[in-house]
Amino acid sequence: MNERKQHVINKTHELFMKKGYEATSIQDILAYSEISKGTFYNYFSSKSELLMAIIKNIYDRLEKERADLLVGKDPANAEIFIQQIDLQIKTNRVNKLIPLFEEVLVSNDEELKHFLKENQFKMLRWLNSRFIDIFGESKKTYLLNCAIMFMGILQYNLKYSTLCYGANYETEEVVRYSFERISEMVTEVANADVHLIPPEALENLLSNKTSTNAHSGQQLNEAITKCKNAYSNAKEPAKYYELLDFIQDELSSDSQARRFLIESAIASLKSGEETEGKLLKELEAIVTDQLLNS
Repeated sequence: MNERKQHVINKTHELFMKKGYEATSIQDILAYSEISKGTFYNYFSSKSELLMAIIKNIYDRLEKERADLLVGKDPANAEIFIQQIDLQIKTNRVNKLIPLFEEVLVSNDEELKHFLKENQFKMLRWLNSRFIDIFGESKKTYLLNCAIMFMGILQYNLKYSTLCYGANYETEEVVRYSFERISEMVTEVANADVHLIPPEALENLLSNKTSTNAHSGQQLNEAITKCKNAYSNAKEPAKYYELLDFIQDELSSDSQARRFLIESAIASLKSGEETEGKLLKELEAIVTDQLLNS
């Protein structure tokens, strides 16, 4: 991303954390970022587009850090999942995202509201995928319902823990407690063979509400993580991780992805002494699809 554009994103995020979204004017952003109105509108069409860029910037980093926690680890390990959720909670808190989300939800900005809803569905899709990793394919048909219940349980456990203890509690313990409760419910729901909402209805909802870009972005993250796991036992895994990170960063950037550099990175992976043929073919297919649709 253009350094000056990133500077505006960073400085505006600081302002939003200090003053709030609604109370911050474009003139405030211009003064605090030390840019002209022309420069602002060269990068963003509105304040709401800038807020979306801030959230995307934070969550792109979060997704990468969340995926990195799985590298070289068993996807079925519940402790890794607990760490991933705790990372997201801490990211939201450090960046004061929840107050910003609350402001948006009571605003009249339908574009921003739609953007937040897409992110919620993206999170639900990721949760469902991780639940399949942990609980297995045999329970897959029940796991979207259980992912929704987990989101509700966790949200209210965090809310009332904060009301009771302020900041003096470990969020990871709240995540663990919530996960242990949902683990019991997964077994109970599967044994009872019951659905509150038919799984096909939820799957249709996800496919309708989650944008193609969000879905392909998740596929890319999952493919990169699988490749990193495969290379974790290589003699020099760092060189493979560097190439995979470059591909991920290029395709996640707001700027036009540099096709020839991405193709060169994939070629370097293919020519390595420890080539992961099947996984690289899957990654290449996802990359090609993203490049064609970019």
